[in-house]
Amino acid sequence: MSWLLDPLRADFVLRALLGGALVAVICGIVGTWVVIRGMAFLGEAIGHGMLPGVALATVVGAPVLVGAAVSAAIMSGAIGLLQRRGRLSYDTSIGLLFVGMLSLGVIIVSHSRSFATDATAMLFGDVLAVDDGDIVVLAGALVVTIAVAVSFHRAFVATAFDRRIARTLGLRPQAAHVALVGLVTLAVVASYQAVGSLLVVGLLLAPAVAARPWTTRIAATMALASAVGVLAVATGLVVSWNAGTAAGASIACAAILFAGLSGVLRGALDSVRRRPHGTQLGGTDRLPAVEPAGTTHQRAVAPSAVSR
Repeated sequence: MSWLLDPLRADFVLRALLGGALVAVICGIVGTWVVIRGMAFLGEAIGHGMLPGVALATVVGAPVLVGAAVSAAIMSGAIGLLQRRGRLSYDTSIGLLFVGMLSLGVIIVSHSRSFATDATAMLFGDVLAVDDGDIVVLAGALVVTIAVAVSFHRAFVATAFDRRIARTLGLRPQAAHVALVGLVTLAVVASYQAVGSLLVVGLLLAPAVAARPWTTRIAATMALASAVGVLAVATGLVVSWNAGTAAGASIACAAILFAGLSGVLRGALDSVRRRPHGTQLGGTDRLPAVEPAGTTHQRAVAPSAVSR
């Protein structure tokens, strides 16, 4: 058991575990909605859209997390502005800004000569460098995430089903969409130090994907996704300690493996239970299958789920 207990004797590993666990809960809550609404591309775009802010903050000596937050907020606002004022579709706006912000970040990095090691941390994170101040910030981000998710829950559900119904019920679908984009931005920024801009989508999506086959309610999916995320953080840190691998990449890889294992186990269990009865396990109350962004995600949640 020394391979499991030895990492926990190091203070910096314990801080990384606590910080990573906070990030995992944030991503479990937000990632559930990202999967339901098919917003994975938005999460990836915001993740890479942080690069210019991170690079500039590093150059001027400002807090990196502040630069990431400002850059991600600009990215989110620009996407909404292009969609409302321009004639571009949502995914086209995201694609253009994604490439533009990523290119700007690379230009800043290539122009500076001080990124010999910082570029790796930007892309893959440095969860082992989490300190007490970072933990306080992450705890605050978690509180904000829970507050927004609870306040807009009915609006999120109704908007996912049909914007017209949400509008009829007085749930302000446009405000709900802005709030959801804000949550995605917050989750991506919070995950930055743990897994970096390149792997952030893995921690945002994989735990929610792993949880969905086993739950029928959104709140249960969030709780199980958070648990899977925490387990991925712990597994990644243990593997990193014993195998000498990058901690952020190990965490993201563990999350992806858990998602794959969950799908295999669910499929095997359904096959076994289907044979004697000739019917498929589950019912109409199960959360819907993943649909690409821009498709018929309005059918994602039944109207009765609005009150859940």
